[in-house]
Amino acid sequence: MIDARRLTKRYGSTVAVDGLSFEVRGGHVTGFLGPNGAGKSTTMRMMLGLDHPTEGSVLIDGTPYGRLKHPLRKVGALLDAKAVHGGRTARDHLLCLAQSNGIPSSRVNEVLALTGLTEVARRRVGGFSLGMSQRLGIAAALLGDPEILLFDEPVNGLDPEGILWIRTLMRNLAAEGRTVFVSSHLMSEMAQTADHLIVIGRGRLIADTGTREFISRSSQGYVRVRSPRLPDLARLLDGAVSGRAGDGTAAVTLHGDHLRVTGMTAAAVGEAAAGAGLALHELAEVAPSLEAAYMELTQSSTEYAGVTS
Repeated sequence: MIDARRLTKRYGSTVAVDGLSFEVRGGHVTGFLGPNGAGKSTTMRMMLGLDHPTEGSVLIDGTPYGRLKHPLRKVGALLDAKAVHGGRTARDHLLCLAQSNGIPSSRVNEVLALTGLTEVARRRVGGFSLGMSQRLGIAAALLGDPEILLFDEPVNGLDPEGILWIRTLMRNLAAEGRTVFVSSHLMSEMAQTADHLIVIGRGRLIADTGTREFISRSSQGYVRVRSPRLPDLARLLDGAVSGRAGDGTAAVTLHGDHLRVTGMTAAAVGEAAAGAGLALHELAEVAPSLEAAYMELTQSSTEYAGVTS
């Protein structure tokens, strides 16, 4: 388990992480989300003792990372896939790590095979593509067969096969009871991989909840409906939702050739149309996506936002 308590990191007058508290438990994949500059990388560095908190603490099964006798056997991490001596071969890089933590050399061959790097094991790492470097970083994280794994943007540079592979790997590791903590900006991947989410913005906790619960909080869900008598249907549904508009969630809006209805279920829309004799060509509930829920929740916490024309 990872236990962060009132974790704070200041760089001069800049507060990168501000009183952050959360727990990451085993048995599921926990996604770590937040806009650029939210403090995700700083938080993960503090977990691994690479940065020291200004205040608060972060413990690995009750112990600071720096006090672990054989850290690679307890925690495996991928933070920067290119932070490797380019003159070493992939096998020698892993062998050095193994020897530093009392890990048998046979384990090096196992993780090379697991990550698909056996055929390039004797190639120098400096010539690796980003995808190959990612695989090597994942091999290093798995080297000690650890109970806890931290991954920062693990799918960077991977092709579709590689993305499916790492997604399956993380879910399998969690199914074994391990603690898997992964930071990513790819909402589609997090939606398919993470069971639980920790979301931060400007260094502070925004959400600590299950992925489904997080998505269900979004107001972005709606009923999509098309009809050959769209103006008549719009007037009908406007009247149907008018009594529900007090909380601001019920509305009927025109989007090209269809209506978007919020505050009513698809069944209620269908029954209203049937009662008025209005034919429907499409009636579908559009569930909110993780991306929509994330954008809605973090819009006030985005530090670096571009302008669309």
